Amino acid sequence: MALSVQPSSSPLLTSEADEKYANVKWEELGFALIPTDYMYVAKCKQGESFSTGEIIPYGDISISPCSGILNYGQGLFEGLKAYRAKNGCITPFRPNQNALRMQTGADRLCMTSPSEEQFVEAVKQTVLANKKWVPPSGKGALYIRPLLIGTGAVLGVASAPEYTFLIYVSPVGNYHAASSGLNLKVDHTYRRAHTGGTGSVKSCSNYSPVVKSLLEAKSSGFSDILFLDAATGRNIEEISTCNIFIVKGNIVSTPPTSGTILPGITRKSISELGRDIGYQVQERDVSVDELLEAEEVFCTGTAMVVKAVETVTFHNKKKKYRTGKEALSTKLHLMLTNIQMGIVEDKKGWMVEIDGYVPGTKKEISKT
Repeated sequence: MALSVQPSSSPLLTSEADEKYANVKWEELGFALIPTDYMYVAKCKQGESFSTGEIIPYGDISISPCSGILNYGQGLFEGLKAYRAKNGCITPFRPNQNALRMQTGADRLCMTSPSEEQFVEAVKQTVLANKKWVPPSGKGALYIRPLLIGTGAVLGVASAPEYTFLIYVSPVGNYHAASSGLNLKVDHTYRRAHTGGTGSVKSCSNYSPVVKSLLEAKSSGFSDILFLDAATGRNIEEISTCNIFIVKGNIVSTPPTSGTILPGITRKSISELGRDIGYQVQERDVSVDELLEAEEVFCTGTAMVVKAVETVTFHNKKKKYRTGKEALSTKLHLMLTNIQMGIVEDKKGWMVEIDGYVPGTKKEISKT
């Protein structure tokens, strides 16, 4: 069965084409789906290259009940953001890094992936087509969700015969409440990933197993859950959807991406910024004992950017950390968001400006 699309009937899709902004209460944005106008879709057969994708109305998709994604979880997703700068330009953050990470994941799951160039161009097209949904500068960001899924029918365990590359977007605000730090619980029961598994790629199947642990933690008043390594149960690895750093003196440490931890793009960027301001940033095994002796702890990820950890609880021991204006996480958050929002010059080449024509449409999208 070929993939088909049913346009969304969301009442939110009421804005006119020439409006600068959609009808959204930007100050009330959280991290939840707000359907936008358009999405990007491209397809390919196993072993072939992806077709030139097209921008189509956002809507539900229909695939075979025997598809690889539904039966065997053969799918990957990415997450990145586009920001509206002070000067009005709309700029995605490091989309080439997401493209490369998707290629790594596709190789692990025996899938065909789009080229880096097609991925980045598809991100640009999707953002431009939905540019009225990009929040005003400082009010949030446009979250971009690329998907690579096995949509071809396959009964036995094997690579799907057809793949779909799809991108949709949604305006978002803060993932966690902005007013306070995170209160983490160390999970000493469940394990997120093991050596030789898929913990280092953004496989769709990696995330549902953490939900039980996360819900249990939240029901006890915690913000999120911190997982330990499966091999020893002594080293910290990841939060449910983000990376973790500890600070002691001038040394910033984060667990290595050596097979069980997702190589976060915000993680990579924050590590570079930390070194720029004189910190010694190490990628190494970090024990839970070191975590409890740290002066400061923070998390990084596309959704939360940089977020301070206020407390960590391990069994019955609770440790409180430095937060606020004096915290390194506060400084690094400001440094990164100033680049992302165009407040300071992007000397890293991380932001990608977009304007011009969207292939597959009959009109030029005016400059941002």
